[in-house]
Amino acid sequence: MHVTQVAIRPTEASDSANRPALTPELLAATGARYSRNNQGLDAILARIDPDNLDKSVDSIFRLIDYGHQSIADMAPAAMFMDDISLWLAYYVWTLCPVAGGQESSTRYIRLSADALPGADTLGIPPERRDEWQEMLAGAFDAYAATVAQWEALAERQPERTGIPRELREREDDRSRKAVARMRRNYGFDRARYFLPAAAPTNMMLVMSARSWANLCQHLCSHPLPEARALGDAIRGELALCAPRLMKHACAKESVQRGIARELEVLSQRAAAGLPPHLGGTEQTTDCPATATLDVMTPGDVTPAALAGDLAFHDNRYAWFGAGIRRTSVRFAWQAMAMAEIRDLNRHRTGTKHCPLLPLGFYAARDEVPPDAAEMAAALSARAEKGRGWSRRAHELLAAGDPTYVYWTLLGTQYCFEHVTTADKFIYEAELRTGTGAHYLYAKHLRDALNLWYDRFPETQGHINEGRAEPE
Repeated sequence: MHVTQVAIRPTEASDSANRPALTPELLAATGARYSRNNQGLDAILARIDPDNLDKSVDSIFRLIDYGHQSIADMAPAAMFMDDISLWLAYYVWTLCPVAGGQESSTRYIRLSADALPGADTLGIPPERRDEWQEMLAGAFDAYAATVAQWEALAERQPERTGIPRELREREDDRSRKAVARMRRNYGFDRARYFLPAAAPTNMMLVMSARSWANLCQHLCSHPLPEARALGDAIRGELALCAPRLMKHACAKESVQRGIARELEVLSQRAAAGLPPHLGGTEQTTDCPATATLDVMTPGDVTPAALAGDLAFHDNRYAWFGAGIRRTSVRFAWQAMAMAEIRDLNRHRTGTKHCPLLPLGFYAARDEVPPDAAEMAAALSARAEKGRGWSRRAHELLAAGDPTYVYWTLLGTQYCFEHVTTADKFIYEAELRTGTGAHYLYAKHLRDALNLWYDRFPETQGHINEGRAEPE
């Protein structure tokens, strides 16, 4: 694990225009001064000692403790976090859902077991480490074999990939590279369910110092050593750009107790028994991803008015009327693979609820064509292994072991709920069914949209539902 804070420097054009450049904390302090000064920016900057910027923060603006947390919102910081687990990246996004940032994509990158973190780093108990290592090796073997099978199918039946025939038939180098990339993505999309949640990934975030401090409070309060290590590493980098926040970027008793309580509740639910799709009482390993949708419209907003609110909505970034923006929506799925949950969890306003209680295991067997019986049999055998590993995670959760998350795979299923407003729901549905969308979350969002259309048929045709074409 390695965390690097990256400072933002002025551009040559900004320097040439003699625009001011401030440290993150000095920027926050300057902004804070606006609440008690109406003389404008130049008057505030004139008080800054260019030879001692930090002193200016302390002695002039007296914001050592920042007073209001909104002041810390004005101190930006960017950090790059290398070699953290897929699970930890997911957890960070749950705490920072609308941060600017990116993560290494399982849809575009072939992962290997080479950079896996050690069992001690993740806190795997010594008596289970051999078993855990065996699980990881089996999962990566299943992933590699499944990637190879989907790639071979894409070669034999290229029409299944959704790549336009005219593009596949072009002979120029650029087109051939595009087709090769799309075929790889087709395989990665359907094989990634065998990747273990312990596999390494990289992510970067740009947030305010307040958000970084809040993230550190949760990470440093977590029972898993990997989370605490990331919190400590972020604290070290945060000290470079916002040192006055260090006293806030630490473990908090309230957060510790809250996290412990949530684990206790999940553990009690797991101890009540295995769900049908993990316990062997069902014919399939995957739990149905049934969608539900609850909508609460304001009393003065009619279905026809909602359609009118979409009259100028010609792309997903375009105008939404007030009625759509005022309508509350809760949409959920009974079960969803972690691979899709990770995608739907990022960059989204509102509140997401995803109790990490394993329910089943999805392995894309529904994507295998009828004439590929050998492939279907091999994939079913691997899916049974995936179910077994997810069942093992469930058993460890029932025993109260927080490291159970590292026994799960991206195919492990959980329930997932999102509460937001209708404009955000429609935007997400348009985005996640549009060009380049993963085939499965496109289906999930279409299912939710169909429930919306059942309730508000007048809006159908005004929502820019995509076809998830490859890109």
